[in-house]
Amino acid sequence: MTGAPIRVMVVDDKQITRNGLRELINSWPDEGIEVVGEAATGAEALEQCALLHPDVVIMDVVMPEMGGIEATRRLSQNQPDVAVLIFSVRGEDHWVLEAMRAGAHGYLLKDADEDDIRRDIEKVARGSVVFGPSFANRVASWFEPGRSSVRRAYPQLTDREFEVWEGIVDGLDNPGIARELYVSDKRVRNCVSQLYAKLGVSGRVEAIGVALEAGLGRKRGCDP
Repeated sequence: MTGAPIRVMVVDDKQITRNGLRELINSWPDEGIEVVGEAATGAEALEQCALLHPDVVIMDVVMPEMGGIEATRRLSQNQPDVAVLIFSVRGEDHWVLEAMRAGAHGYLLKDADEDDIRRDIEKVARGSVVFGPSFANRVASWFEPGRSSVRRAYPQLTDREFEVWEGIVDGLDNPGIARELYVSDKRVRNCVSQLYAKLGVSGRVEAIGVALEAGLGRKRGCDP
């Protein structure tokens, strides 16, 4: 990678996990990623983020004092430029949905391999939303049965804007949506801007959240 390194903070109540992630990231000297701090609780993470201003926070879910979901919610409000990548052993749908609603940019299970961890850090640092193909497929499957009702709920969207929204829900970035729809990257960027304006959202995480609130997981009993 080129340019300034991606500054990462590791947040987990287990020292062995923090050490393992630090050692892993330090083993990538040519990848432009560095660990600048760590924390053992959500509350400590908020304090350290205010001081260190990392680009990416790798956040556990269950921790004492303040869990990762609440810490993510507060970070997204107070430091929206910080991308949170949830890193957890808990892969149930309701945990992922809560993380998305809190403003997380990604959700990665702790059994992920090294390439997945590095790739997702880089993606969320660039502003992408990464929830893994497995969860993206589940979200897409929730979307399809309610597609007509969701479409009726947002008549202001053009067909193309709705297709772009579905691509975002599927976890695709702009080039991926362009390939899927056989249109130019510029056309997708324009549609994304128009979509955000019509939905009243500021980014991908909020767009996915609006889709969920419009009737995705709730209809299948996936709410926590």
